[in-house]
Amino acid sequence: QLQLVESGGGLVQPGGSLRLSCAASGFTLDYHAMAWFRQAPGKEREGVSCISRDGSTSYADSVKGRFTISRDKAKNTVYLQMNSLKPEDTGVYYCAADGTGNCGNPEGYVEVWGQGTLVTVSS
Repeated sequence: QLQLVESGGGLVQPGGSLRLSCAASGFTLDYHAMAWFRQAPGKEREGVSCISRDGSTSYADSVKGRFTISRDKAKNTVYLQMNSLKPEDTGVYYCAADGTGNCGNPEGYVEVWGQGTLVTVSS
């Protein structure tokens, strides 16, 4: 069974940091592009960051310079380090695996979605 399990969400004050984890089981994420999406209350889901099969990374303009995506092949896990958090970063964060290995594809290329983890940035 292909599965992604996120963890690390929670409540944090503006300016704070969180690190999200996404552990894969049932498949090796080495051959996939791994992406983070988020969905704020009342808004559509949007792409936040992605790391391709070859290790290239990309970020939404709203998080550039604050968020960092990384991958630990030994642990079969992807991370999203989030610094200088803002209230507008609040939302449910989802991890996703794209079997093409490339970032930037439409959501229809996602083979596996995680269940999501809630991030709330508030004072």
